[in-house]
Amino acid sequence: MSTIHRFEEIEAWRTARQLTKAVYALAASGSFTRDFALRDQMRRAAVSIMSNIAEGFESRTSGLFLEFLGRAKGSAGELRAQFYVASDAGYLTPAQSQTLQDQCEKCSGQISGFASYLESLPKHKRFASPSQPSNLQTSKRSSSLQPANLQTCKPSNVPDPHD
Repeated sequence: MSTIHRFEEIEAWRTARQLTKAVYALAASGSFTRDFALRDQMRRAAVSIMSNIAEGFESRTSGLFLEFLGRAKGSAGELRAQFYVASDAGYLTPAQSQTLQDQCEKCSGQISGFASYLESLPKHKRFASPSQPSNLQTSKRSSSLQPANLQTCKPSNVPDPHD
């Protein structure tokens, strides 16, 4: 079991970051640059995935974190649909479209797996202190939970890209 201290350590966030880089590169090339509406909507959807994961992690409760993960998953689905539009409009080759859609599905699956894992934890263990894994860690100034000490282990249904 490992402890996540920063949202940048979450695999789904890392995948979303790679996806966002790909969208920005794609949107800056060819005739796609002139389709302002689709280009901008795709950028917003990609950024939304990353942002919702980060915002949820930094939120004050596990319930809010799960809500933001749901929003991030929704944005991944939105982006996947937009790749179909971009493909149909001739901005993507079939191979590019498939690669990007696969990356969206991977990210969506990672978010789902992470959310399912968090939901499976007893509420008192979702945001526990690394030194006291079974105790709820709260601030003396606030009764809110501290997500910076979220304990996690890799969900079994999410492949580790480092293997």
